[in-house]
Amino acid sequence: MIRLFPTFVLLTCLAFAAPAADLPDLGDVAAGEFSLAQERQLGEEIMREVRRDPAWLDDPETEEYIGRLGQRLVAASADPSRHFEFFVLKNAMINAFALPGGYIGVHSNLILAAQSESELAGVLGHEIGHVTQRHIAQLVGKQKQLTMVMLASLLAALAVNDSRVGEAVVTTGIAGAMQAQLAYTRDFEREADRAGLQMLESAGFDARGMAGFFDRLQRASRLYENNAPGYLRTHPLTTERIADMENRVMNMRYRQVPDSMDFRYVQARLRVMALPAADAVRTFAGLVAGNPDDMAARYGLALAQLRLGRLDEAARDIDELRRRAEASPFIATLGAELAVARRDYGTAIETLTAASRKFPSSRSVVYALLDAQIAGGRPADAEQSARRALVGRGGDIRLWQLLSRANAVLGKHVAQHRAQAEVYVLQGAYRAAVEQLELARKADGGDFYELSAADARLREIRDRMHDEKKQERQR
Repeated sequence: MIRLFPTFVLLTCLAFAAPAADLPDLGDVAAGEFSLAQERQLGEEIMREVRRDPAWLDDPETEEYIGRLGQRLVAASADPSRHFEFFVLKNAMINAFALPGGYIGVHSNLILAAQSESELAGVLGHEIGHVTQRHIAQLVGKQKQLTMVMLASLLAALAVNDSRVGEAVVTTGIAGAMQAQLAYTRDFEREADRAGLQMLESAGFDARGMAGFFDRLQRASRLYENNAPGYLRTHPLTTERIADMENRVMNMRYRQVPDSMDFRYVQARLRVMALPAADAVRTFAGLVAGNPDDMAARYGLALAQLRLGRLDEAARDIDELRRRAEASPFIATLGAELAVARRDYGTAIETLTAASRKFPSSRSVVYALLDAQIAGGRPADAEQSARRALVGRGGDIRLWQLLSRANAVLGKHVAQHRAQAEVYVLQGAYRAAVEQLELARKADGGDFYELSAADARLREIRDRMHDEKKQERQR
């Protein structure tokens, strides 16, 4: 499992001179400012590695929720037009981190550890603050003569799958520089705290959630001693920081904010994923028995029953959710998943089509609808829907995957290989993308436009590969 460390800590890795072959051509970043474009380019390179790691949580509902929560905070930040992307990793550590270019990662166990949505929002606000305050660029500027070494160390540590090796890489590098850098990063932590608190208040959350979460982690660290929660090991936390947050919260308007049902549904999903199916059923059956009105517990029970193959029991709980809970994409996709499990594709498509009208911005509903259309013998509908959804969302890997599948069923092999090539491009697997486009050129059934488009894209990717090899030789 990949081991991720916050960027502002990794950038202190001064002694580890890793190869820079996988780095983008950043030019002489030591000679001037580390620009927003350079940050984004480096972040995209790192994310291509992260997306291929088994720790990546491929769950559209959870991803959609964390992205929506994050964007709500970004809209209330000092830089609302800045690019951000939020994602979740399956990891038992309580941690979160910011990467160059506005990529924010959250460990699944941190979401479960949050006792309120405002607490989770506080952590995201803190990480957003690191990005909007440009802490990464400032650290690069402070260590100009070692910039490329530090950036190489960042990627090298991220690419290591064995967590012990990753820790050794970072520890070796930090040994000679941590003392000099410590006060600097503590300043960054305080600045990110203040930016996060302002975001929380402006976005309508309870600002006390941020201080409360950090305070609880600090108290837990005394119990864990040397095995403190991961967030404390990677985000220096002091009594002064806690006091500063609490003092600032005292001057903010008191606001009691209830958790959204989506937050509670996501926690239920993650708990079901973390347990064997039979254990999850027992756990959530006990919660429902203790409080039949707890719709999040009932959602978790229905999901666990479905995972265990108890379709009739799952159906009863889903009916209860539809009858008593407010309509939600979570309930719609769960109901459709049940219908697909019963091979009742018509009901699944009908359910998701209605949900797409009610929740037009829900990506998880779109993915589920396309999947049901392909499985239900309506691949032409799926192809058209995928193409419409890709307008303005060309970086959506799932949409390209679904478009490729739909075209494969339709026998449109040129379009199938072209779509699959875009999947590989987004993953940074350029050679595989080239192979797909070469297959597209040889496939039957393509018209002049499709074959010309495949040729043009093939030239673009080969030019990109050539440029990257040239850059590597120049380093």
